[in-house]
Amino acid sequence: MSTLSQQPSEGANRERPTLAVVRAARLLADAGVEGARGEAEVLAAYVLGVPRGRLALADGFTAAQRHRFDALVTRRAAREPLQYLTGSAPFRYLELAVGPGVFVPRPETELLAGWGVEQARREAAPLVVDLCSGSGAIALAVAQEVPAARVVAVEGSPAALSWLRRNVASRAAGGDRAVEVVAADVTAPDLLAELLGRVDVLLCNPPYVPADIVVPPEVGRHDPPGAVFAGVDGLAVVRSVVPRAAVLLRPGGRFGIEHDDTHDEAVPRLLAADGRYGSIVDHADLAGRPRFATATRRRDAPDR
Repeated sequence: MSTLSQQPSEGANRERPTLAVVRAARLLADAGVEGARGEAEVLAAYVLGVPRGRLALADGFTAAQRHRFDALVTRRAAREPLQYLTGSAPFRYLELAVGPGVFVPRPETELLAGWGVEQARREAAPLVVDLCSGSGAIALAVAQEVPAARVVAVEGSPAALSWLRRNVASRAAGGDRAVEVVAADVTAPDLLAELLGRVDVLLCNPPYVPADIVVPPEVGRHDPPGAVFAGVDGLAVVRSVVPRAAVLLRPGGRFGIEHDDTHDEAVPRLLAADGRYGSIVDHADLAGRPRFATATRRRDAPDR
């Protein structure tokens, strides 16, 4: 793999960030990183401790900063996730701590979270559950944007739980209502038994990628496989969550679940086949790809 040019001599002036970014962007682009220039700017701003928008006005790199920047760019060129390098991922109005062992929240999931926020705001004191919470992105977004909500986040992975608890503690220290963390397998038949028939809004971003799908290196090498893949057709977890959500939701409660872009028919079909959901709608992401399905717990369909 090619390397970045060496640090100028100690007698030279500090190198301007813009010049370092140009070279880094070229290296990242050669490694197949999409949005290489933007990612190089993010890494430069991170090393210099300035907002990305003020990068052009920042002082040049010191020798130590340039060495650190070069090291981060080399790791990114090896397709380590950008968010692992900076230690954080943006999600709606939040910055979440992420790293090895937890799924990096994606921008498209912000749409499901936004839908959940809208539904929760219809209630005076809503009870919201987030299944497969991971870093806590959806749960914490709801807690921040709907202060009256009681939010319960469920995660089964010990590694992801540590990141979830860290983010929950950070947001609570910042003044948000604390999210309740439950360590549990979302496919368990007795999941959240104490909340049966009480949940106003239930959200879930489960693993849903079919096992034979080739994923980008950032996903295949670094995201936890259990947070990405879900059986041959990608629906293994969804099949368990759909009936359990129907039991947890109150009559009239709302359910939203993210899915693979090949599941625009399969997931609504599972919801309809359950018999306890109505108003089933599939939603596209900003790129026009099928992304999540929503439904309402029917009032005229008793629990099985």
